[in-house]
Amino acid sequence: MPARGGAFPGPEPSRDGAAAAEPGPDFESWAAARWPRLVRTAYLLTGDHHEAEDLVQTTLAKVYLGWSRISRLDEPDAYVHRALTNNNLSRFRRRRVVHLLTARLPERSRPAATGRVETRASLVVALAALPPRMRAVVVLRYWEDLSEQQVADVLGCSVGNVKSQASRALRKLRDHPALAATESGER
Repeated sequence: MPARGGAFPGPEPSRDGAAAAEPGPDFESWAAARWPRLVRTAYLLTGDHHEAEDLVQTTLAKVYLGWSRISRLDEPDAYVHRALTNNNLSRFRRRRVVHLLTARLPERSRPAATGRVETRASLVVALAALPPRMRAVVVLRYWEDLSEQQVADVLGCSVGNVKSQASRALRKLRDHPALAATESGER
């Protein structure tokens, strides 16, 4: 009898001895193709590049365990987005550490072409000020360009909840000092 722990050279045999058919794309190539987008989404959810990579790795490790089932779904990407969002919310609940984020960096001489970078940095600061669930709605709805129904499915809530969360989040973002300074040209 072969040893446990992945000693089989091919697909794992089923109980009757026949090799199980591969249901979908292999996990490694699927994860490699989705990695950059998942990290970008996680970055917008967490506000930190290192935490984003950790969040994606944690999510993919969990997804890997159930990949034979998940790969057969109509929308495995939607499943992974939901898992990513849920893992971020769980991470936030577990670690109630307050991050001190400043709206402005110390003045330094900068080239004139840094406006887009500054705007993006201001947006990340403003996103970090939103509660995790509200941030998830904004990221999934406007960054990932999911429909309200898709966001509701990912977050496990109603479409009306997504609409109200998005409305409140956009209002908070408009009123956030980092974005107000960007719009008015103050620096």
